[in-house]
Amino acid sequence: MNKINNLLNDLETQIANYSKLNQAVSEGNVGWHIVHSCLVIDSVCGAVCKSDPSKFIKKFSFKAFLVLLVNSFPRGKAKAPLFTIPSQELSPASISQSIQASRKSIEALAKAGKNQYFTHPIFGDLNAADTFKFLAVHTNHHLKIIKDILK
Repeated sequence: MNKINNLLNDLETQIANYSKLNQAVSEGNVGWHIVHSCLVIDSVCGAVCKSDPSKFIKKFSFKAFLVLLVNSFPRGKAKAPLFTIPSQELSPASISQSIQASRKSIEALAKAGKNQYFTHPIFGDLNAADTFKFLAVHTNHHLKIIKDILK
């Protein structure tokens, strides 16, 4: 939980750069990447908290194993689901609200049972512990993109 909160702190430090864009790196600006990361956190945490732990299916996924082991996603290989694409006009205030909502989502995830889960379209079912790892890798992935935008 501390790791993801530290990553949220890192996202928060980038709010002032929200409008910066480098299309050679990404079609989204810094604010887009911050809010996208928050939308992923919120939707994944919500799915875990609503899940029925008796339906959790532990199945080995080499892709999930590799991503969680090396703590990195390849760039440009996946398309963001529509519900994780920011749809509102971005402002420092709205971005800050997104980060605060994600902090609450992380607190809720910390209270989830160990076999509560969400189903990732590529990695399969990820339990609460693996969900924390996934969210850290995903958020860090977007922080790297933000840093490259700002270069």
